[in-house]
Amino acid sequence: MKARGVHLQYSFEPEGQRGAALHNPLFDLLSAVHEHGSIQHAAKSLGASYRHIWGALKRWEETLGEPLVTWAQGQPARLTPFADRLLWAEKRARARLTPHIEALRAELERVLAEALDGSQHVLTIFASHDLALPRLRDLASGAHGLHIELRFAGSVDALAALAQGRCLVAGFHVPALPGGSPQFAAAMKPLLKPGVHKLIGCVRRTQGLMVRPDNPHRLRGLPDLAAASGREARFINRQPGSGTRLLMDHLLAEQGINPADVRGYDGPTEDSHLAVAAAVASGLGDVGPGIEAAAQQFGLHFIPLIAEDYFLVCLKDALEHPAVLKLRAALESAAWPEALANLPGYAPDRSGEVLSLTQALPWWHFRVAKNPAAKPADTKAP
Repeated sequence: MKARGVHLQYSFEPEGQRGAALHNPLFDLLSAVHEHGSIQHAAKSLGASYRHIWGALKRWEETLGEPLVTWAQGQPARLTPFADRLLWAEKRARARLTPHIEALRAELERVLAEALDGSQHVLTIFASHDLALPRLRDLASGAHGLHIELRFAGSVDALAALAQGRCLVAGFHVPALPGGSPQFAAAMKPLLKPGVHKLIGCVRRTQGLMVRPDNPHRLRGLPDLAAASGREARFINRQPGSGTRLLMDHLLAEQGINPADVRGYDGPTEDSHLAVAAAVASGLGDVGPGIEAAAQQFGLHFIPLIAEDYFLVCLKDALEHPAVLKLRAALESAAWPEALANLPGYAPDRSGEVLSLTQALPWWHFRVAKNPAAKPADTKAP
């Protein structure tokens, strides 16, 4: 098969774009046929005529050199195996690239904002992947004159960026953990110092397991992932250094489950909630960790495990920085709960409130027992 080139482009529009969606007419068309099982209904959903859609299919087949749809009189239209693979591969690739697309769009928006209004404040935030933060960015830009340059990274990598001076604010997430956690303590304590850093409340969200809609292995919780359960579900994990990977390490240890007994736990990883959801939805795995909103976006079943706090953090001296003051004002505004209203698994919690590390993180004083054989936590960048 002859190689096909890929060309990307972007445009400036009167209204900003939420999320990191990339629209392509081919994949819009394939998705519509896949969803509706009818070329006529696919055309209606896209606001086009049957003739237009049929002609577009034929042109795409000529361009790609492969048939895309099988169809017979009186039978539903179906994607060919090639088209089905192509559609899911594109969805997985787009989900994997979401943090990078967000970063590119944020950079372009910053350039435009500076060109149009040099007085607008710009705030760089390195943060663990989250679906609420783009909404916070939109709110801050529209109502508070603050442009947030949002760059997604793992929780540990975001805190490292703050420590290295590459951002003014970082974002990370952690459950309350009143009983302590050697996993979180080892990874995060070296990067946070009481009296030097201050937390800013943002949201509370629910983490859990994202499972294929039919849940063929009848999974109900973490114990069902162990080999001893006999279910043999394929697990899609997050990358080392991410807060969700730390959370899974903690929860497995808390329940006495050996990660080696979870099929795929130390296998290939994904860098965001959406990428894990896309991998599970496409059949590459049966289950993976993530937030409820990501599961819903890909039509997956969600098994809640634990509530966690998503915090923003900065140096104490930065709290009175004009950009940080605008950030806190956006979080304290009545518009912030409204922005979260249709995002499942999210709720505002102490939003905009300044918190001390020892006040907000009960595990901070937890002492890890000395173990000469223990390996240091992996805090390498993804």
